[in-house]
Amino acid sequence: MPERRTVALVTLGCARNEVDSEELAGRLAADGWELVEDAADADVAVVNTCGFVEAAKKDSVDALLEANDLKDHGKTQAVVAVGCMAERYGKELAEALPEADGVLGFDDYADISNRLQTILNGGSVEAHTPRDRRKLLPISPAERQSADVALPGHAQAAEEPAPAPDDLPDGLAPASGPRAPLRRRLDKSPVASVKLASGCDRRCSFCAIPSFRGSFISRRPSDVLGETRWLAEQGVKEVMLVSENNTSYGKDLGDIRLLETLLPELAAVDGIERVRVSYLQPAEMRPGLIDVLTSTPKVVPYFDLSFQHSAPDVLRAMRRFGDTDRFLELLDTIRSKAPQAGVRSNFIVGFPGEKESDFAELERFLTHARLDAIGVFGYSDEDGTEAAGYEDKLDEDTIAERLAHMQRLAEELTSQRAEERIGETLEVLVETVVPLDEAEEGEGAYGRAAHQAPETDGQVVFTDGAGLVPGRIVTAKVVGTLGVDLVAEPLGVELEEAAG
Repeated sequence: MPERRTVALVTLGCARNEVDSEELAGRLAADGWELVEDAADADVAVVNTCGFVEAAKKDSVDALLEANDLKDHGKTQAVVAVGCMAERYGKELAEALPEADGVLGFDDYADISNRLQTILNGGSVEAHTPRDRRKLLPISPAERQSADVALPGHAQAAEEPAPAPDDLPDGLAPASGPRAPLRRRLDKSPVASVKLASGCDRRCSFCAIPSFRGSFISRRPSDVLGETRWLAEQGVKEVMLVSENNTSYGKDLGDIRLLETLLPELAAVDGIERVRVSYLQPAEMRPGLIDVLTSTPKVVPYFDLSFQHSAPDVLRAMRRFGDTDRFLELLDTIRSKAPQAGVRSNFIVGFPGEKESDFAELERFLTHARLDAIGVFGYSDEDGTEAAGYEDKLDEDTIAERLAHMQRLAEELTSQRAEERIGETLEVLVETVVPLDEAEEGEGAYGRAAHQAPETDGQVVFTDGAGLVPGRIVTAKVVGTLGVDLVAEPLGVELEEAAG
């Protein structure tokens, strides 16, 4: 028998990275690797890094160093960096962090098994050389689908789907199309993300993501549907569509309104009870998309809108569009169609040139927007971005002061918004139930309503967990709040038991 090889995937960053990790897991499982949860139990620890902002990069480095420590007192023999930070910095990261036995870019994903085996055998794999991935795809979106470029979550364009071998490991999704990757779930959550597209064609002056994720390219609807059907077979009840910009979906397939057509088809997949769309650009929102998101059964009225700011001068410097009044008008349109709709967004304070009046304008927007979740970040220069070269930078103390003020305001406003929901009746997907004999004080049953995305928007705390099972959707009445979290009383089971 071949030697048993074990690998653990440690994932940092966003839901897109989680999908990429499950693609890597699928490739490795198909090639005979045994996946383990704990890096201490693995021959190789693969850290899927995040390279978005300084805090995320620090977390990635810390995770790599923590995994490296296991080599001294655990089973781990090698630590390998993959993901956005590895793609963005490549050889520079390898030189700065010799503790990593390998730094692999997206181009290495298709041959990940051989790369890890070489490293495990004591060989060396040349560190990835970074390049601007926007230049790898044609300028014309319509010509991108046939390009032979590594796209995490899409597999390789040149790959032809082969019949699944008889000994394909249980729980592994077979590649079903030219850009449909192998995938292996890494947890048993009733929620899973599905990648709708990769890359971004927008050129926001503060963002480096397009340079290492590349230009925008959609996955074909058949691949998205096929993966969703497979996830439903694995017990998934909610799928969340992720990409750098979901509102652009279909533009490279000849139909910018393709998302409006795809959503009802996804909602009709047997076993799927909730479809959620994330990462929406306010400037690209269209009436038809709002209609579908607010009126399609099983598609939740959830709007993850990337506002970033609301003062016109700051938005123009960011190379974005809009202003406070237009953004409030968009929110009014959404809520006129779905009063209970959930809305979240992120904002940057202290952007170069941000005046006191601009900061006050952002405060005016937040005060009137009634957002369910608000993320606030202080501006910092990012390598290779246009804004890094801007003059009129604010000093660190001013940025820190504005950040602290806006974070306090955001906490107050989101708590108020949660209190507005007291008395509402919600459909809640049960995610966690702690048995009474294992629960500590304050523990019990938890879930999420339609307006709450995983990990970012708070949760529902049930007053009584009796009879609740993860994967079941129940009707519950909001009776209180805990900050942004809602306290709700179950009123009855809406659906048949969904999890064994």
